Order: sequence, then C-alpha cells, then structure tokens
Amino acid sequence: MTSATGLLRQINGLLDRVTWDIPAFALRVFPAAIFFASGRTKVEGWQIADSTWFLFEHEYALPLIPSPFAAVAATVAEHVLPILLILGIATRLSALGLLGMTAVIQIFVYPEAWQTHGLWAACLLAVAARGPGRISVDHLAGLDRSPVTNGLPNLGRI
Repeated sequence: MTSATGLLRQINGLLDRVTWDIPAFALRVFPAAIFFASGRTKVEGWQIADSTWFLFEHEYALPLIPSPFAAVAATVAEHVLPILLILGIATRLSALGLLGMTAVIQIFVYPEAWQTHGLWAACLLAVAARGPGRISVDHLAGLDRSPVTNGLPNLGRI
C-alpha cells in the first residue's frame, strides 16, 4: 500500500506544478466554442434567421421574456460573450453570463440534457470563481490578478 500511496503523492506533486493558466484557458475556450457555434446557426449574414424567430416563438419560448427579445438577446450574447471569454476580457462577467444562459437552457428548454449543461456549468463556474489566468487581456491589463500561483490557491490540507 505504501508504494501506491507514494506514487499517488508523486503524481499529485507533479500536477501541483501545473499553473492555473493552462486549465483556465481550456475552461474558457471549449464552452465559448459551443456557444459561438450555436450563435452562428441563429443568423444569416448580419440578420437573425427566420428559423431563429420561429424557434424562440415555439421551441425556446420562455415564460416571462417575450420571444422577439429573447431571440435577439440570445443571438447577441452567443456571439459577444464567447469572444470576450476566449480573449479574457471581462472574463468572470462573461462566464457568469454564459452560466446564466446555461441555466435558462437547462431549466426551460432542454431539461433532459443536464449532463451536457452540467459540463458547461462546471467549466464556466471554475472560470468565474478562479479567474481567467495570465493568458488573458484582463490579467495583462491588471484587471484580474486572482491569487492563483501554481494551480488552486492553498486551501490547506484536507
């Protein structure tokens, strides 16, 4: 048992050296790519597609938000927020915006897709909670200096 414990400690020690910047970048890029691709399906050229108006009126209809407003807001958000997230501009706010969209999609549109939405939410929540890392405009501009050095902040021994 001691050799297995020692091996596990060595592996954990190596992984402790991975800087947060690498997973933070991946956690930003992959959900952003999904949302941006979805946004691209909602437009034809510079206009919202007829199919988008139809979907928001029938399949994506939300209880309190008028479908024309929801169609425009979702289309704009799915284009703007992913770009901001990838570049690392207003990163935490962008992640929270996409997390909110994920919650709306999960609760009101596709509740059976909780596994997929859970993955998106986990990525976005990690970025919102821990920050964009140093591979971001926020960091370069001095707007987000989250206290992350080599992986997660020291939370003590559990």
